[in-house]
Amino acid sequence: MALNDLATLVIGSGNYLTAAVGTDIPDDLLAPTSPWEAVGHTSLEDVLSISSEGGDATTIGSLQNKSLRTKYSARTETIAFTLQQFDTAGLKLYYGANAPLLPNGLVGVPADPVPTTCAFLAVFVDGENVFGIYAPKAEIYRADDLSVGDTESLAGLPLGVKPMAFGPNNWTYAITPLGSVVATGATAGTPGSFTPAGAVSPFDLADLDSVIANPATAWTTGQYVNLGDASKAHWDGSDWIAGPVA
Repeated sequence: MALNDLATLVIGSGNYLTAAVGTDIPDDLLAPTSPWEAVGHTSLEDVLSISSEGGDATTIGSLQNKSLRTKYSARTETIAFTLQQFDTAGLKLYYGANAPLLPNGLVGVPADPVPTTCAFLAVFVDGENVFGIYAPKAEIYRADDLSVGDTESLAGLPLGVKPMAFGPNNWTYAITPLGSVVATGATAGTPGSFTPAGAVSPFDLADLDSVIANPATAWTTGQYVNLGDASKAHWDGSDWIAGPVA
């Protein structure tokens, strides 16, 4: 892997947002619009951590080869951050979505708490770099006990976000790659390639709109390019078409 200085990350600022389950990631991570809504103030020190459970390896063998294959169990990951806003919405994220609002305005702590289920987005800014973590479905609930250590720091509510598979997705959350080169051209082949060198494949057919085909005439039988969603596409001389040239 080549050195890529633009792919390094030092977080200067950030934000955490939620929306209804299944909400698409915003087109502009720096200016998320409704229904995305920020959760509030979060810790400057405990910015983010990601822990995991599971993933245990089991060695499977045969009589001839006792270490023939390795099988891994499912892995569950938890994204943790500390919320420093003790309003009703923040308390319900920590104590449970079913925490009742009492007649006197207090928030009740439920005996059988239910996590908040929603879409989740974390956005971090490093100069011109924007780094995002997106889960179309996640459960948010308390990650640790509430503890106030001194009288000079902001108190916090430790939250854990567990990304979950949504619909037919075979992934639970997605991360923005840094230092990527945007594809501006596509050269025919079996498979073809994108230019300039090191360019990331457009995700789907719609993302090929701004990509210039080479050659500009219709590609020949069997030629195609691979897209980010594992599909294929080809140029018919005027439009991008799904699949290889028949």
